[in-house]
Amino acid sequence: MDSDTPPEAVLDELFATIEDRKEALPEGSYTASLFTHEKGENAVLEKLGEEATETILAAKDDDEAELRAESADLVYHLLVLLSMKDVTLDELRTELRDRF
Repeated sequence: MDSDTPPEAVLDELFATIEDRKEALPEGSYTASLFTHEKGENAVLEKLGEEATETILAAKDDDEAELRAESADLVYHLLVLLSMKDVTLDELRTELRDRF
């Protein structure tokens, strides 16, 4: 992903990269390691919980920069979980649209 990526396309590109890492499992990739970790799904769920807690604490402390950073970590780990469970961004968008 480069700096020319429009903001509205970032999630699509990030999710595509996650999906690619899930398939290719390149050595040295943190994302790939989440798919191959011996704890498997539990490792991703633990990270998701950790990032959710850190996001909440950043919000509570009114730390805007930390809130942005932790929210990004939270969204990233959520996207990894969705990929792990074979839920697509289009399916997520449909669910959100149907609720709206």
